[in-house]
Amino acid sequence: MTTICFDFGNTRLKYAVFENDQLKGVENLERADNDEVAMLLEKLQPQKTILSSVINHDEAIEKILAEKTSFHKLSHLTKLNFTTPVAKPETIGADRLALVAAAVNLFPGKHNLVIALGTCITYNYVNKYHEFIGGSISPGMDMRFKSLQTFTAKLPLVKENWNFPLIGYDTTTNILSGVLLGMAKEIDGIAEAYAEKYSNFNVMLTGGNAQYFVPHLKTQLTSDPDLLFKGLYALSEANS
Repeated sequence: MTTICFDFGNTRLKYAVFENDQLKGVENLERADNDEVAMLLEKLQPQKTILSSVINHDEAIEKILAEKTSFHKLSHLTKLNFTTPVAKPETIGADRLALVAAAVNLFPGKHNLVIALGTCITYNYVNKYHEFIGGSISPGMDMRFKSLQTFTAKLPLVKENWNFPLIGYDTTTNILSGVLLGMAKEIDGIAEAYAEKYSNFNVMLTGGNAQYFVPHLKTQLTSDPDLLFKGLYALSEANS
């Protein structure tokens, strides 16, 4: 059985293809409009689809998915493998729900801290009782680079380069050290703060650039760039 999991994020629109429970690949969408989605469905002939979206996408896409497949849109109304004992569960981002679902599915009965590196960095904590307690949100890598250019008169827009020094020797390397090493120290610091409060918990890091941060981190963790899609697939199975 073929399942397509769609992730409409602030920066990228992506989809993953699963054959039964095996992830076969992850691709970017160019436009995520009706025509592109219809062509993708015609090509892959999926039986099931699921959508996680944190943007204002064209709702006609949902109609196409519902007409052609067994479709589920991820929301606070989704049947989850965890509970959300927070004041307003409807405000939790769909991407965060998918990440926590993946953590619970992969490490049931354990405390889990899921750190996602995207447009924003999200820290998502779910305890061994499968209660998603919450976490925190901070600016992501590209947002930090862009803010330095936007809110100053002369600083340039810098792109990531993982061969950066601790002590910058020009403007570009100063920014690289400040942003990339700053993010690494933030991640370590927040993980340490959780460790002071909780014990024996897993730390998972995900996002397209996760692997590049791992060498700069002291925290012992599992890096999985496809964690969100694995959570979406698990939820698709539970809500079919």
